Amino acid sequence: EPKEVFLQHARNQTEVQEFILEGFPNVQHLGMVLFMVHLLAYLTSIMGNILIIIITWVDHRLQTPMYFFLSSFSFFECCFITTVIPKLLAIFLSGKQSISFSACFTQAFVFLSLGTTVFFLMAVLSLDRYLAICKPLYYPTIMNPRMCFLLVMACLALGFVLMVFPVIMLSQSSFCGPHVIPHFFCDFGPLIHLSCSDTRSTELLAFVLALVILLTSLIITIIAYSNIVVTIMRLPSAKEQQKAFSTCSSHLMVLFLMYGSCVFIYVKPKQTNRLNSNREAALVNTVVTPLLNPVIYTLRNKQVHQALRNALSRVRLQK
Repeated sequence: EPKEVFLQHARNQTEVQEFILEGFPNVQHLGMVLFMVHLLAYLTSIMGNILIIIITWVDHRLQTPMYFFLSSFSFFECCFITTVIPKLLAIFLSGKQSISFSACFTQAFVFLSLGTTVFFLMAVLSLDRYLAICKPLYYPTIMNPRMCFLLVMACLALGFVLMVFPVIMLSQSSFCGPHVIPHFFCDFGPLIHLSCSDTRSTELLAFVLALVILLTSLIITIIAYSNIVVTIMRLPSAKEQQKAFSTCSSHLMVLFLMYGSCVFIYVKPKQTNRLNSNREAALVNTVVTPLLNPVIYTLRNKQVHQALRNALSRVRLQK
């Protein structure tokens, strides 16, 4: 009898070889329209973020720590949305989309680790603005090129290390059916919902990690910007105050968008709740926010405006 139980358990472990991504069944009749809209949003987001990277590396006036972090942020955003959006586009075309067990967990891991990296990078951007505005004399010494590179690599390493354990724990759970994921990509919550095993320890770990990641970056950001506001208010002229605020406002707008959607999706003890509403929040996080990031950073930044004008004028002269 114990042998039979073991064999049954082994069969259950390997029963689900692939998952089906459900996408948005309620609006599937608009598949081609949604495909075109999301393809346009994806291409615009990729081009906008690549434009920020190119301008930062081409224009020597933008080769500062802040723009190095912004270009790194844009690069990770491109990678982040590319793990999800192509599959979403395929779902809009086909109605449903199959994904293998290993590909599903790879997608979940890459998505979550890059998302974590982006959050820590936003905290680094807050620290960068704090040092630039509150400690201008120490800023060039602390934020040297080596330190900037190490900070970005530390964000990437943290994203990898923190996400590898919960994803491995969940991948080793039993998946004995059903195999339809009520989402447009392999996210943690829907996968936990499909597991036949007792996933309480995995859920708790995921909840604690989500809370730690979001709270750590949020606390760093709040402390940094509280000091920035105090320092700005002490500046003698209104023009200096406006200039200092303008360099921070874009960063804050992006932060509000990111925190809003991620808190809604991940910071709840029970991952099986509100799966349908999670899809809409995830769409904001993976389509809307990455599309708005380059728009916010370029439209609200005079230095980027000037760099774009210089680049366009050089292109005209070459013609």
